[in-house]
Amino acid sequence: MKAICWAYTEDGLICRQPATGFDQQRGFTVCATHSASREQQTQNQSSVMTRTRPSAPSSAGGNAAPTDPPTFRNNPEVDAKIDSYIQENPKYWAYVQGMPRDRLERTVVLNEVRELDRQQRLREGVLKQINRNPDLKRAYDLLVKDLPEEQREGAIAQIARQAKRAVARTLGQQQTRGQSMGV
Repeated sequence: MKAICWAYTEDGLICRQPATGFDQQRGFTVCATHSASREQQTQNQSSVMTRTRPSAPSSAGGNAAPTDPPTFRNNPEVDAKIDSYIQENPKYWAYVQGMPRDRLERTVVLNEVRELDRQQRLREGVLKQINRNPDLKRAYDLLVKDLPEEQREGAIAQIARQAKRAVARTLGQQQTRGQSMGV
């Protein structure tokens, strides 16, 4: 399997020319043209990556809504974790690099959908637990009585999650103290 260049061309497509090297900052292989263009860019610009969309989204009236291009930041700690994972899992990295762009984009969206589903299940579980205990339900209703009706359920779930974390933290500290005292 011959390595290809994964950089984007001016028209927004993947280059796919034979790759001559691995671009550490980008995290993928590039051809000689894109390797040279990256060196020129980094001399002229900071390390913040930006990419503009081909067309601006339309507002409800059909006019193009003014939008700023998204800005992507590099976090050295996160980049180091990613690089480490890539080095430990070269077969998976080759699989990801072989994915067509549409499939890659859909995978990212699927991960977001899964995360939202997980958050919703956690929220529903917390609310179900509160609703099972009438005294607890009354206490939370009293806490959020001044909020608008549509915000109450979300606020109750948030307060309950924070309380649960605080209790877990306290229990963890107590266990740590007990272990250090030899109990």
